[in-house]
Amino acid sequence: MRKEIIPNNPRLLIRGGRIIDPASGFDQTADLLAAYGVVVQIGKISEREAANGAEARDVHVIDAEGCIVAPGLIDIHVHFREPGGEYKETIATGVASALHGGFTTVCCMPNTRPPLDSPAMVGFIDRQANAANGSRVFAIAAATVGRAGERVGPLWSLAEAGAVGFSDDGDCIMDARVMRDVLSAARETGLPFMQHCEDQALTKGAAMNAGPLATRLGLGGWPAVAEEIIIARDIMLNRDVGANYHVQHLSAAGSVELVRRARRESQPITAEASPHHLLLTEDACDGYNTLAKMNPPLRGRADIAALKEGIADGTITILATDHAPHSDDEKGQDFASAPFGIIGLDCALPLYARALIDDGVIDWPATLGMMTINSARLVGLDRRGLGSLTLGGPADITIIDPALEWTIDVAEFASRSRNCPFHGWKVRGRAIATIVEGRVCRAVGDRTGVEVG
Repeated sequence: MRKEIIPNNPRLLIRGGRIIDPASGFDQTADLLAAYGVVVQIGKISEREAANGAEARDVHVIDAEGCIVAPGLIDIHVHFREPGGEYKETIATGVASALHGGFTTVCCMPNTRPPLDSPAMVGFIDRQANAANGSRVFAIAAATVGRAGERVGPLWSLAEAGAVGFSDDGDCIMDARVMRDVLSAARETGLPFMQHCEDQALTKGAAMNAGPLATRLGLGGWPAVAEEIIIARDIMLNRDVGANYHVQHLSAAGSVELVRRARRESQPITAEASPHHLLLTEDACDGYNTLAKMNPPLRGRADIAALKEGIADGTITILATDHAPHSDDEKGQDFASAPFGIIGLDCALPLYARALIDDGVIDWPATLGMMTINSARLVGLDRRGLGSLTLGGPADITIIDPALEWTIDVAEFASRSRNCPFHGWKVRGRAIATIVEGRVCRAVGDRTGVEVG
């Protein structure tokens, strides 16, 4: 990881970048000044003005010409595995991975061992994140006790402890009565419930998308209807409850249409898409490639087209990686036995650019909106000033070189794991600086003035 050489520098001047703030609609070439951790000025700013009576050497200047200056990227769906799976990822290595990819804020899922189902466990995540001293880390607490899907957890206490949402991610809440009670409790807290949509009766023994390829490989099939049934059920359950209901990692065309109809009816429903479901089809599993094994599984080209259409028309409003680390030994098992999941924080940004911007689905402002303010609003972090570049707000900033070409190399990832199917891909666009509260925590190249360590 690159070392910060200006840890206590009170004034940071970012010169000549294209400042894109999707929250306000601001999109201009300008300078940005951060001082003592907050944004204090946007416009034409001289170094003398930036110093504000201090010595010019007290102002650290970053040349952002040709780059995008955006609010710090936010990922509301990551798995950091701590506690219980530290050999795959710790909070510290997950934070390093986030910074490497340009993410200043992440929300970690509760499927740890033990799960994040108590105020004490939420507090543990907070303490570990503070010790890591990098990206902000917030907990998505378990919606049911032990993530067993049988009893609603202490959602009020979890919220008071700092949780920003609820989920049993990794498992779906199958009992409809429990699901209704969870929605009611979540509504009372004002925080969202995030559903892993999978009817497990239809996916028992499944390893990849149901279809001819699964049949040829002799693998159990995971049908799209298993995702759609849960979304349809939850929409009906929530119609009279009105909780903020969020669908995680959409994968299927039918699911997109269900969310679209519900949103047209003004139901409080949101949905996210992940890089792998926008770029890879089930064909990546051919040859028993376990790096392409994920839940929900990769599907077909028609599903990718539907996801992109859903992004273009505003049905899907959030981009999230579902960063899921696993060891080489685990992924080295036979396909049926290997765990689901891939990592994504280190390389998500250029993958979104390829899938959405290069393909003409949406532009940079819209893409960044799905990675900043939309994510912040879902989990209430906008109320803390995150997700936008607001005068007086936190100086959480990601500087992106949209033209920088590079090759994804898992050996260079900051994550502890390497289970990424995009290794070797040539991509364009990269976060060259990740800034948290005015501190340059991660930088690439020499234009930022941060030394390589």
